[in-house]
Amino acid sequence: MELRDDPRADSRLVAALAVFEMDGAPEPAVVTSDAPIEAKLAFCAEAEPGYEALFVALSEGLPPIEGVTDTTQTITGVDGNDIVLYIHRPTEDTGPLPGVVHIHGGGMVILEAAGPLYVRWRQSMAASGMVVVGVEFRNGAGTLGNHPFPAGLNDCSSALQWVHQNRGNLGISKLMVSGESGGGNLTLATAMKAKQDGHGDIVDGVYAMCPYISNAYAHKSPALPSLYENDGYFLDCAMMGALTAPYDPEGANAHNPLTWPYYADTSDLEGLPPHVISVNELDPLRDEGLAYYRKLLGAGVSAVSRTVNGTTHAGDLMFPGAMPDVYAATLRDIKGFADAL
Repeated sequence: MELRDDPRADSRLVAALAVFEMDGAPEPAVVTSDAPIEAKLAFCAEAEPGYEALFVALSEGLPPIEGVTDTTQTITGVDGNDIVLYIHRPTEDTGPLPGVVHIHGGGMVILEAAGPLYVRWRQSMAASGMVVVGVEFRNGAGTLGNHPFPAGLNDCSSALQWVHQNRGNLGISKLMVSGESGGGNLTLATAMKAKQDGHGDIVDGVYAMCPYISNAYAHKSPALPSLYENDGYFLDCAMMGALTAPYDPEGANAHNPLTWPYYADTSDLEGLPPHVISVNELDPLRDEGLAYYRKLLGAGVSAVSRTVNGTTHAGDLMFPGAMPDVYAATLRDIKGFADAL
């Protein structure tokens, strides 16, 4: 089936994607995993503006988020580079409030925290009663590239440590890490890295949405049926197989859990804080997120999984206009999780 024919799909989501002719089978991938790295970097640079334009269009015409104060802070990362942090907090509530270090999507290789879709998401979380800090990390390609692993992870780790050290000034009580897609990868990896670096106790909770963590896309793994079942539903596995290369060009970290958390073992996960792994029913990445959730349980970590039915990859974040109730439900779940830590 194509997405438009799948009876599981939320009709509002299908209608929103139909405007961009994205409700059917995608065109064959222009660049695949067999292409040279230069072609993959060029493809990322060309694709990035198109995704940004799509996200702008999906949020167009929505009213601004009220009652949130936005500021920026530039810090120095562990590699000596500048990292811009976008800080959002409820204007009338001085705290202390739950804090969220938010890591945006884009496969760790494209997109920016400054993009309007992600700004709105962070403001929406802040409006629910949290202090939210978005990280403008270095990407593997695109406008903020070309910086392969571990550059982006180092930036997220530096941001987490800065937020922890400034909890008092920021009015933060409990501190969690959250992100979607490639940001879900970096969310899980940031929590594991904090543990490996000896300060895992600074993370009180982890909320990963539709995490992009297996690198099993170019040659689809039969252990992950959703890569077959949902291939071509907003995401195309052949395209994802090409996008992974700029993050680890030599493939030296193909099974490094800090690069691809799907490969974490029990020793990597033991002692981590509570997790929520949220996946989308019609996402090719659904089953790798669920596999990670089961690994967490096997390692004795407090973990909850949720599946947002009827939605494609990150559909509960991407369609605030078309599906406001679905958007709001995930926001409520994040806030409820933060309050319970």
